[in-house]
Amino acid sequence: MIFFPAIDLKDGKCVRLKQGDISRSTVFDLDPVARAKSFYDAGCSWLHLVDLNGAFEGKPINHKIVESIIKNVDIKIQLGGGIRNLDTIDFWIKAGIKRLIIGTMALKKPELVIEACKKYPGKIALGIDVRNGKIATEGWVEQSQISAMDLVKKFKSVNVSAIIYTDISRDGILMGPALEETLVFAKNTNIPTIISGGVSSEKDIRQIKKMANEGILGVISGRAIYDNRLNVSECNKILGK
Repeated sequence: MIFFPAIDLKDGKCVRLKQGDISRSTVFDLDPVARAKSFYDAGCSWLHLVDLNGAFEGKPINHKIVESIIKNVDIKIQLGGGIRNLDTIDFWIKAGIKRLIIGTMALKKPELVIEACKKYPGKIALGIDVRNGKIATEGWVEQSQISAMDLVKKFKSVNVSAIIYTDISRDGILMGPALEETLVFAKNTNIPTIISGGVSSEKDIRQIKKMANEGILGVISGRAIYDNRLNVSECNKILGK
């Protein structure tokens, strides 16, 4: 099982939001490259990156910082935020991103996911962000009436590499992940699922480890790391990378 430390990029800095609200952001690092290097040194094989500006503006904004991380840190990156068309997907894959996360466009333009999966098999993931059981889009600003399972059914025929399942109500507030909801979701799809949102302690990590044979690929954590509630090296030991 994989531990994915998160770096959310806003205006070139490493921040975290509360419940997806960009007006409620906290700056944790002025140097995201150094932070990424620290995660690599702690034994991480993957990094979860989000271009928050890109998510709200619909195009890559923090690409220079991302490119610097790719150049200077030997770590695989999955990235989301602002991926709205195939040109942007081409740009990031050529830059060296190992996995791209499509969220808003998976709901609004599912044919983009299908086309991207065919062009880059194994390199496209779905970002499913759920609030009150329904999917939110556009950087979590817009609320749909579509359930996560209804969305996933559209992509049964293509090679989606993973699903990042985030319970927005728990994101950035350290109240524990939505384990039961995520597990129900994972058991009803054959796509590996990554838990995101609310992870706050090693107890959470140990509980998630028990779900390794239930379709759970890994777990993402951000704020708990920056608040020193989680030790990244210990998380990697618990999950066995």
